[in-house]
Amino acid sequence: MLDTELKSKINQLWDKFWSGGISDPLVAITQMSYLIFMKRLEDKDIALTQDTQLSGEHYESIFKDDENCKWSEWTNLPADEILDHVRNRVFPFLRALGGEDSLYAQYMKDAVFTIPTPSLLIEAVRIINDMRIKEQNRDTKGDMYEYLLSELKTAGKNGQFRTPRHIIKMMVSLVDPKIGETICDPACGTAGFLIVATEHILRENTSSEFIETDELGNEYGFKGEKLDQRQWNILREHMLWGYDFDSTMVRISLMNMMMHGIDRPNIKQKNTLSTRYNQEKNHYDVVLANPPFKGSINEAEISREFSITTKKTEILFLELMYNILSSGGRCAVIVPDGILFGNSRAHNKIKKKLLEECRMDAVISMPAGVFKPYAGVSTAVLVFTKGEPTKKVWFYDMKSDGYSLDDKRIFIDGKGNIPNIIMNFNKKDTEQFKDRKSDCFFVPIEEIKENDYDLSISRYKEIEYEEVVYEEPEVIRQKILDLEEKITDTLQGISRARSSKHM
Repeated sequence: MLDTELKSKINQLWDKFWSGGISDPLVAITQMSYLIFMKRLEDKDIALTQDTQLSGEHYESIFKDDENCKWSEWTNLPADEILDHVRNRVFPFLRALGGEDSLYAQYMKDAVFTIPTPSLLIEAVRIINDMRIKEQNRDTKGDMYEYLLSELKTAGKNGQFRTPRHIIKMMVSLVDPKIGETICDPACGTAGFLIVATEHILRENTSSEFIETDELGNEYGFKGEKLDQRQWNILREHMLWGYDFDSTMVRISLMNMMMHGIDRPNIKQKNTLSTRYNQEKNHYDVVLANPPFKGSINEAEISREFSITTKKTEILFLELMYNILSSGGRCAVIVPDGILFGNSRAHNKIKKKLLEECRMDAVISMPAGVFKPYAGVSTAVLVFTKGEPTKKVWFYDMKSDGYSLDDKRIFIDGKGNIPNIIMNFNKKDTEQFKDRKSDCFFVPIEEIKENDYDLSISRYKEIEYEEVVYEEPEVIRQKILDLEEKITDTLQGISRARSSKHM
């Protein structure tokens, strides 16, 4: 949980970038990320040096004394030197750091430093120093970067949208990832799903006395003290995998992961639908994603691993997720409503695959305003487990997600139906859920097949209509006449009163 002072510093940083001529939120975030990365680099180098001195081991600093590439060195250069020094010395140093295959080289590949003036750079450095990043714990560092990323809600015109954090938390709770399981997001964006999956695992391995709750009801303080060192290493280095075709989003997701304590994130720049990605079939235990809707891909670029012939990315991503899941693996994915009721050959083939070769655990219909202000499309969450056929599908009709469903997305309680969804999902193996007039109910697979694999909740939910008894027309007519007579009498009374006043 961020305190008011830290939020104020981040807001100041945004204000400086906007007033300094960088108005595109995505560009601003990448430039801020580079600066935070530079600061973290020296902080980590100092910490490693101190640790090895205490242990008696040898550690060679990544910095050379004659290059002035340390944050503490170049940030003290005169105004007429600092900008050129960062562009011509610090950035080339970062690109070459650790060799071509290093995390740093991967993170800084194709990076461009676009801060236009020395004054903006100096002001940004001052604010970042005031944030005292080195002194912050893992939770605060992560929350700080998430708060920075929250401004991406204004960047819809760039095609980069963030899935609301509370929706991600719901989806992660439904698939319930465990320590040791491999987790993948094949269209990871800012890595929100991977971050929340990490927090979920840490929460499950933290004693209750360490967990705190903020004023909005959000839990934090997940120490993960029940994990041993081997498990920590598995979590940090081997469990979390993300892919995105956009190099800018890859850099942002890498920084996001590192700010949350994952120092060696497995984030790769690849279009997982294309021939450039060698599909890791039957590889992942958990898949979480909100892939691009209503996009298309050049037919020549589409991977030959797909069995469904289509250029619609939302269909291809669903088959991809099926392919990369291991037997018994779980998936939670956001899809547009068109997937649910679409009856093209491609739509029916993917739904048939997910229903007959997987167990469709849930179809959660979400209200259209969840992705406002940048998208008003109706969506649903599909939850499925690979490896056994579906016998019945659990449907839930979400009415509220805890925020207003207009463009302002005003906070109500931040939860809406989500706690009820999670509670009932976890009871679906013991409850019957037969009432189709309620928010959640089961539909047998035979009925879904009879409806050409239609998964839209409106096909199966029963609407309860209330009978309204109206008065006879003559009675209504008489009431209107009586009302008009009273209005006439009142107006005449007012007129007489005015006349007597002027006499």
